[in-house]
Amino acid sequence: MPAAPSRRPGAASPDARRPAANPWAVELRELGRRAGSMQELDRTVPAPDGWRLELVGVPEGAPVHLRLRLESVMEGVLVSGDVEVPVEGQCARCLEPVHDSLQLDVQELYAYPGSTTEATSEEDEVRLVEGERIDLEPMVRDTVVLALPLSPTCTDDCAGLCSGCGQRIDDLPADHSHELVDPRWAGLAGRLTTGAVTDRPDDPEEN
Repeated sequence: MPAAPSRRPGAASPDARRPAANPWAVELRELGRRAGSMQELDRTVPAPDGWRLELVGVPEGAPVHLRLRLESVMEGVLVSGDVEVPVEGQCARCLEPVHDSLQLDVQELYAYPGSTTEATSEEDEVRLVEGERIDLEPMVRDTVVLALPLSPTCTDDCAGLCSGCGQRIDDLPADHSHELVDPRWAGLAGRLTTGAVTDRPDDPEEN
């Protein structure tokens, strides 16, 4: 039996040269193209970078749970189901950390190249079957980012920060307050509190 060929020192192994598998890609060989055939998908995949708005987003690498049904139709593959993702951010009112999760419904048609759907749709309006697979990441990303709140809050009734001291109002006592002074009289108020009124006329009896 001939010996296996030795690998050149320093050369990369075939596995190392092979590109890493895309966890968001779904092979369609099992589903086939017969209209009406279905396939269930239950998968947890890591979130890529960039799923966020200014104050809130999905942490990179966070688990994204996919519960989907793939159905072969005449024009392509119809994907429907729901996704669940954790989100983290900062409260827009009090700046405290926000931790939550979103559970969102999804439905998208991946059209076959050359189908009527592709021919009658703008390029950015239709997702395509690529060879014998589909990439779920763009669909899920668009669904999640559109659902992120522009102004997330730690609680629905968060009162925000005190304008006088900057502390979180919900952490302060109910009688917390600050003496408000009209800015037009602020200088005079400061002088009165120190008792340093210097523009009083001289006492005539002292002359």
